Amino acid sequence: MAQKKSRSKQSRLESAGAGGATERYLLKLYVTGATARSLRAIANLKGICEEYLKGRYHLEVVDIYRRPELLSRDQIVAVPTLIKKRPVPLRLLVGDLSRTELVLQGLGLVAHTS
Repeated sequence: MAQKKSRSKQSRLESAGAGGATERYLLKLYVTGATARSLRAIANLKGICEEYLKGRYHLEVVDIYRRPELLSRDQIVAVPTLIKKRPVPLRLLVGDLSRTELVLQGLGLVAHTS
């Protein structure tokens, strides 16, 4: 019988290096007011950060209705958009961030699967 290739979340984080145990993440999430999609993106991201980056991240949530000037500065064309500024490389993730595995890959917390 073939052996399963399934691994726990913890072992995947360890194998990907998990960005280093002390590396701090600087994240900026662009949303459109208090829409359902924006609130879902905020909740999803906070949950992921608390589970995988507890004590190692700073999250800034930007409402584009209140700060529209930041759209052109950060070249935002769709919302919700998450920008991972640190650690490098810079990454942009668009959507409600409900697909945890893809968010973790985008943040560099797990290796990309083929």
